[in-house]
Amino acid sequence: MSTGELLGIEPQELQFPFELKKQISCSLNLSNKTDNYVAFKVKTTNPKKYCVRPNTGVVLPRSICNFIVTMQAQKEMPPDMQCKDKFLLQAVVASPGAAAKDVTPEMFNKEAGHHVEECKLRVVYVAPPRPPSPVREGSEEGSSPRASLSENGNLNASEFKTGTRAYVERHDRQDNSSEARTVILKLTEERDSVIQQNNKLRQELELLRREGKRSTGGISLIVILLVGLFSILLGYLIKSTWLLNSFTR
Repeated sequence: MSTGELLGIEPQELQFPFELKKQISCSLNLSNKTDNYVAFKVKTTNPKKYCVRPNTGVVLPRSICNFIVTMQAQKEMPPDMQCKDKFLLQAVVASPGAAAKDVTPEMFNKEAGHHVEECKLRVVYVAPPRPPSPVREGSEEGSSPRASLSENGNLNASEFKTGTRAYVERHDRQDNSSEARTVILKLTEERDSVIQQNNKLRQELELLRREGKRSTGGISLIVILLVGLFSILLGYLIKSTWLLNSFTR
């Protein structure tokens, strides 16, 4: 903080994190070191480039206030990030109970015999804060394997081989899982079909039993139906066994 008799200022320079095509603001605090009302005024060597709010005001006894300086958006980078712009803070003792509306240019006129305290402030450009580096994420499920590099930039064949094997095994498991679902669905459909045919044959047999065995032809029909039922069940068992053996290989 400055060593002025009336006002202290913090910080003693205006620091702007410079970025192209972007307005940047800097806040400064003023502290009244006296028991008097102190009026202040802020000037700059480049008023078109900066906006000061408020540029005049009154600091109450033993109190603090602040003002904000906003630099307009710049289209070009400054040479070597250097700035020659300057600010001047003027302070003078005001009448008791004075307010910002009571501050006039005449109060800071040295030729009129007023004691005006002055503090020069320079402008400093600083580099804007860098965004955090993105964290490298691991490969997601289903992504292709990536070869890793050793510290000297060479391809690590062992890690590449391991990653490739894991990738192939993962996709083999996915293929087997899909094939298993297909086989199970097909077996379920065939089971339902066999059950329907079995129920239909049972109904026909029950109907023949009720009509009675009146002729040899009736007996032959029952035998044929039994043989058909046995053949369907045997075919279903053989096919199911073959499909399951093919899946487990």
